[in-house]
Amino acid sequence: MSNYRSHAEREFRAIGYDLGEKDGPNRWIMDNLFELLEVFSKQGHSGSSAPYCISVFSKLASFAPLAPLTGADDEWVEVGPDVWQNNRCSHVFKENGAAYDSTGRIFREPNGCCYQNSDSRVPVTFPYTPTIEYVDRPSEDELKAEEE
Repeated sequence: MSNYRSHAEREFRAIGYDLGEKDGPNRWIMDNLFELLEVFSKQGHSGSSAPYCISVFSKLASFAPLAPLTGADDEWVEVGPDVWQNNRCSHVFKENGAAYDSTGRIFREPNGCCYQNSDSRVPVTFPYTPTIEYVDRPSEDELKAEEE
């Protein structure tokens, strides 16, 4: 058993997963992650290549771009009348020639819950590296204090 597998099993137990579970979403996730860790272990990464590989894999598996978006014509797919979606980053759109990131601003409640809405749109100029700005929302107590 690889060190990765041992570590994963220990961590799954720590979050309450039952390693003996035969079926269900937790079992599927564990099996998928064990498989990924087995491949990663066999690749023999060093202390310097492992973080790089993990970072690039994470971006690719999340459909995130590795380099800044250019805004070039070949990056866009028309999804509606004069509405274009970037094919390298699915949350970047262009309407009537103006580009925006639909998830550029995420709102965070005092309890840590996050959400987005139409105010999450941020204008984009190219080249553009997608980023997220977290906006902390005030608590009820803070709102009351502001009113006084």
